[in-house]
Amino acid sequence: MLTRFVILGALVAGAADLPAQSQPAPATQPAPAQPAQPPRIPRATASTRASVAVLIDSRWGEGGWFGALNLAGPAKIAIDYGQPHARGRNVVGMPGVMPWDSVWRAGANMSTQLTAEVDMTIGNTFIPRGIYTLFALPTRNGWKLIVSKEVLQWGTDYDPKQDFARIDLRSRTLPEPIESLTFWLVPAIEAPPSTTLPHGVLKFAWGNTELSTDWRVGH
Repeated sequence: MLTRFVILGALVAGAADLPAQSQPAPATQPAPAQPAQPPRIPRATASTRASVAVLIDSRWGEGGWFGALNLAGPAKIAIDYGQPHARGRNVVGMPGVMPWDSVWRAGANMSTQLTAEVDMTIGNTFIPRGIYTLFALPTRNGWKLIVSKEVLQWGTDYDPKQDFARIDLRSRTLPEPIESLTFWLVPAIEAPPSTTLPHGVLKFAWGNTELSTDWRVGH
């Protein structure tokens, strides 16, 4: 009798050690069909990028103008800027766009860049050749052009400690609004044998307002 109980206990213990039979995996349900997405249509940004330049047929080097020495030229003065559009808005003095008494990026997106490959004077301020950022300060009592030493920053990242100069601007009201911010570097025409160095007018306009100042090469 004892032997039968031992054998029976061994059989029960052995059965407990057997692995459980695997259950069949549930049938995979097909994923619901996703509605077809229409193709993406590209959009133009709200502002564009523009540039203006004036070319001078010689570069200045030690000892004189390269053109007089039969060396390579020309030199360039250029302004590269983001170009916002009015789209029916009265932009001058508009909060969030060009508010009064606040420094304005004078453009859109990345900062507005002035590249001067020759020493120049803007207004009455001497600007050594180099690369600068331009800002504007609109006030009801007059506008100023701000020349900053900091470059390649986002247009709203203005640091007054980097100011190189603040230059008074002339202002006039236009009879017809300018839809897109536009800069000009207009050279004066000098007939030979004039000894006057290159000079002209720097101006920009947006909406019904045009701002301007004079520029010239050298002091």
